[in-house]
Amino acid sequence: MTVKKTPMRIERPAARVIRTVLPGRPPFTVADLLRFPDDGNRYELFEGSLLVSPPPTPVHQLVVMRLVRLLEDAGGPDLAPVPRINLRVGKADFLVPDVAVVPSALAADSEAAFAPRDVVLAVEVVSPHTRRRDRVMKPSAYADARIPFYWRVEPAEGPAVYVHELDGEGYRLVRRCEAGQVATVIAPFRLSFDPAELARPRA
Repeated sequence: MTVKKTPMRIERPAARVIRTVLPGRPPFTVADLLRFPDDGNRYELFEGSLLVSPPPTPVHQLVVMRLVRLLEDAGGPDLAPVPRINLRVGKADFLVPDVAVVPSALAADSEAAFAPRDVVLAVEVVSPHTRRRDRVMKPSAYADARIPFYWRVEPAEGPAVYVHELDGEGYRLVRRCEAGQVATVIAPFRLSFDPAELARPRA
């Protein structure tokens, strides 16, 4: 007798779709953002529009971590670099810089958001999905808020660090610090560094 084999059918469970429920409704306010869940995403407001960034890549986090150490050593006891602070720029702008240098006395404060007057330097590390924000939108908002210094780190350029200083209504490019060369910046504090060290693997 011949036994006919029946193919086994394997039922795969349906993929679960996880959605984050955000409090409030568009147009969102700063008060809404302060109640958003801590789900790894970065939520910001620019002129009332909601900006959402996914969790950063390992390279992005490495650059931020090393930049914080560099700025901490250079800033001395009075200034502290802090990653991803909440920055309340105005009624319609709520931004989260990758790194912000603030007075040390405020860095340990439990307040949910900082004011622009608290920030000496704002830094953004450019990612593929944030190019326009970091190169155009956010520096425009920081300049409007009168934050004295803005640095933009471009990991794809070696990395390179673009140092900007507030001049009138906007930022003026003071210098481009290239990977492989030791650059010296004198404001907001004196600092000599090679941008390549921000992303170079440890030996």
